[in-house]
Amino acid sequence: MDRFLKFYVYTLVIAIVLIGLWVYITNFTQWLDPVIFPSPEIVLMAFFKGMKELLQGFVSSMGLLVPSLVLSIVLGIAGGLYFGMQHRFRAIFEPFFQTFSPLPPTLFIPYAIALFPTFKSASIFILFITTFWPIFLGTIQGVLLIDKHYWDNAKTIGLKGRDLIFRVILPASSPFILNGVGISLGFSFIVLMMAEMFGADSGMGRFIQYYTDFTQYDYVLAGIIFNSIVILAIMIIFEKVKKRLLFWTNLRRENS
Repeated sequence: MDRFLKFYVYTLVIAIVLIGLWVYITNFTQWLDPVIFPSPEIVLMAFFKGMKELLQGFVSSMGLLVPSLVLSIVLGIAGGLYFGMQHRFRAIFEPFFQTFSPLPPTLFIPYAIALFPTFKSASIFILFITTFWPIFLGTIQGVLLIDKHYWDNAKTIGLKGRDLIFRVILPASSPFILNGVGISLGFSFIVLMMAEMFGADSGMGRFIQYYTDFTQYDYVLAGIIFNSIVILAIMIIFEKVKKRLLFWTNLRRENS
């Protein structure tokens, strides 16, 4: 706890100041419309009243996010390893990678709606496109930037095939792969919220859109706060896992 407070003391101070301003402005001034900007205590009441619905929305959202992210990790890493190691095929297909990877995933929504039978399958497809490219391109970059002496050492001891991939290539390129996963995770929440706000019948984004339609902005703000907490928690957990998986990079920095 002492370490946490020492590390985040300024963050907590800023948060307390912002909440204090929110209390002051909404309770003691008329600067803002009270319907659109309700006071913290009203939002807090809405937060607890809507908790069951928020948790149901969380489960629904994860039902879209998790399958698409798992599929992106599997195919992104597998494809990235292949094209990273196959220089000729990478040179042939690289113009296509550079053409399609920057396209916003929302451009494919009309085709997703037309081709997939349900909102869930269409959303997973769009989220897959969102999360695939950073992982795929990050893996290729990681393979290409492996130090030459790693390749030389692997060749010297006769590592080939699966042993080469799991003992040399994956560990050496893992920082770039995990950076790609982190980028994908951040993008996925943006697209997930947009998709749920305009087409879903449940989900964290749908919760906000539903109460916006009825101008219940206390529930809207409660939904925004809940989404922020969920996203922050997931990103912190990911960073912890990433740090644990890349423990050897921290040791190398300490020894350098």
